[in-house]
Amino acid sequence: MGRLVRVHLFIDGLVQGVFFRSTTRSVAKKYGIKGWVKNLPDGRVEVVAEGGEENIQKLIEFCKRGPPGAIVMDVQIIWEEYKGEFDDFEIVY
Repeated sequence: MGRLVRVHLFIDGLVQGVFFRSTTRSVAKKYGIKGWVKNLPDGRVEVVAEGGEENIQKLIEFCKRGPPGAIVMDVQIIWEEYKGEFDDFEIVY
């Protein structure tokens, strides 16, 4: 599984209303990643995710392109200390 890591992402572009959150959740669950995704009032999507380093990289790669219909302009990546605080990957409202 590799070392466990935590990442905080801010995804900018046309990323709301295009199934970005639900597809992100599906990708995260596929790779055993825990955390959450939510829409921000400014139009960005925010993700906090924990898991194996390789799988987190796969999630980041997905977030850089998004689902069909999304136009990702920028992904801000902030590496944080792994905390192991999540049981699942959820959409937060």
